[in-house]
Amino acid sequence: MQKTIPVDQAVGMVLPHDITEIVKDTFKGRAFKKGHIIRPEDIDHLKRLGKEHIYVLKLGPEEIHENEAAELLAKSLCGDNAGRSNEPVEGKITIIAEQDGLLKINEEGLYRFNLLGEVMCATLQTNTPVKKGETIGGTRLIPLLSKRQLVEEAISVAEAFHPVIEVKPLRQARAGLVITGNEVFHGRIQDRFEPVLRKKLEVIGSEVIKVVFAPDDIELIGQAIRDCLAAGADLIITSGGMSVDPDDVTRLGIANAGASDCTYGTPVLPGAMFLCGRIGTVPVLGLPACGMFHKITIFDLILPRILAGETVGREELARMGHGGLCRNCKQCQYPVCNFGK
Repeated sequence: MQKTIPVDQAVGMVLPHDITEIVKDTFKGRAFKKGHIIRPEDIDHLKRLGKEHIYVLKLGPEEIHENEAAELLAKSLCGDNAGRSNEPVEGKITIIAEQDGLLKINEEGLYRFNLLGEVMCATLQTNTPVKKGETIGGTRLIPLLSKRQLVEEAISVAEAFHPVIEVKPLRQARAGLVITGNEVFHGRIQDRFEPVLRKKLEVIGSEVIKVVFAPDDIELIGQAIRDCLAAGADLIITSGGMSVDPDDVTRLGIANAGASDCTYGTPVLPGAMFLCGRIGTVPVLGLPACGMFHKITIFDLILPRILAGETVGREELARMGHGGLCRNCKQCQYPVCNFGK
């Protein structure tokens, strides 16, 4: 049940919801908290916020308040490593990453949840790398009050697709790098790949345990990969030799090392000539030369998924064409951009 009274007559009453204040370019937040007892000095402030009337609420047994609903909804949506703010603010619960990792969203479950209408959940896009403490979503009841049955239905949807929101930890890989190319092997040019790859791996908590340089020779590339495996590498990354020139034989060298389930070619730019496969249980990633020139490529999109334990094949890669074009911004903001989304 809802009724309103003029704000001038509301002194001594308890606010039934948070009241928001917005100051352009300066502030947006809670001016008055739910439960606040209205004082005479609050009246002018409330009027400046456009509040001429105040709700008087009395919930029936079939109704639910926005704050209770937000807490129940957030609990049903969150899976592993997805935490929640301590209390609703302005009716909303914030969903927070509890550790570094890869955000995974059950897109169909989120769609079905939001299809109900009076409940909502907004998230970052799935497969986004996130940091501990980062906001990854938010949920609330849209009206101040709703039918409890609707909230229960939303919870049922979230539980049917559980988890709708989770953060997958990334394993700490021991990587073997195989740098291919006659020009590097024979010292005609300085290798630029190793420092780039080493830094990318260190940023996400992994390490390089062995680096082997190999010429454009199928047998020697295969042997270089086997040497890395023998040294204990649980991730193999090759660089160069993935194009269409007659000397580009790295793919054949990967096959020579015993790779299976290899997928070559992606609908992502930069990174169209990328390869991913496995040697036993060890993932193998073949990087084209674009990985040395461009700051962010298909490698940056795939590596976290591999370290999160996913298998990436043709179907997963095919879906990446939508959003797979990097804008090559002068000031790269990845992952706060559309690339790979």
